Amino acid sequence: MNLQLFAQEKTEKATPRKRQKARQKGQVFSSRDLTTALMLIASIFIFKYYLIGVINGVMKFMIESYSNFFNLELTVQNLSHIFIQSLTLFLYVIVPLAFGTFITGIIVNVLQTGLIFNLELIIPKFERINPIEGLKRVFSTKSLIELLKVIIKVTVISIFSYNGVITVKDGIDEMMDMSMEQILSFFSDVLFKVVLKISLALLILAVLDYLYQWYEYEKSLRMSKEDIKEELKEIEGNPQIKARIRQIQRQLARRRMMQDLKKADVVITNPTHLAVALSYDSNKHDAPVVIAKGMGEIALKIKQVAVEENIPIVENPSLARTLYKSVEIGETIPEELYQAVAEILAYIYSLKGRRI
Repeated sequence: MNLQLFAQEKTEKATPRKRQKARQKGQVFSSRDLTTALMLIASIFIFKYYLIGVINGVMKFMIESYSNFFNLELTVQNLSHIFIQSLTLFLYVIVPLAFGTFITGIIVNVLQTGLIFNLELIIPKFERINPIEGLKRVFSTKSLIELLKVIIKVTVISIFSYNGVITVKDGIDEMMDMSMEQILSFFSDVLFKVVLKISLALLILAVLDYLYQWYEYEKSLRMSKEDIKEELKEIEGNPQIKARIRQIQRQLARRRMMQDLKKADVVITNPTHLAVALSYDSNKHDAPVVIAKGMGEIALKIKQVAVEENIPIVENPSLARTLYKSVEIGETIPEELYQAVAEILAYIYSLKGRRI
């Protein structure tokens, strides 16, 4: 068995770092079919909302145009008036549709991909115009699936459009007794129903496409075990990341130390530059334990917490220096310091009525 080949199989989910890199390159998950379907549905309902106004506007324009057509003088003023009326009607129909679908498209895309801007996407790349790469894309599985989707869409549109034509054909006799406004309303109603059915069918296909695109996107980001190892090496080898990790570790350690400081029995100082906090529990340890220590600003912080928590502060420069240099946080003090520390604890406990 070729273990090297097995190690290169991309079976692992993408790490957050891999996803971030892909996003920076513009490789984000989205479904254009879903966006198109929702934009179409939005445009339908916007048009339906404005339908009565559109019909009235068209009717008014047609009546005025045809009633005055033969008596109209071809002057610049009259032609300008007709042009302005036509443009106003056109904008009344188009602007709400265009604005509504535009906003819908933006919202759907942002919900799918989030806000993303990448200059790399607009920089020309040779791979995009390479004929060999183009042929590979044409005969790829993805292209075949796209072709299948187009065939299904054309079939769906054809079926519902045919049903719409049949509905209009069956209503021709009834239209003979209708007014122009009723005829326009009839055609608009048929058109609305046909386009709505097409949109809902396309929405179902878009949901399936969304799931497929998500699967393909996750598949494209998969990593091999070797990729994950290399990424870990890269992260650990980055000086900035190392420094950041150490900084976070120091912050966490300092936070824990300040929390443990509240359990201290005494804080020994030198008195300004160093501070060492000791705790002694005979049930847990054979000797006092250093639970916090620091110099400079940390020493000042330790003393500040000690004052707030009513922890005794004892000035003993030589003992503070020895404890700071020779004992790490969490360690018990060495035997040679037992006597000096015991005397301090005995004094502290005598004030509190405790015994060592």
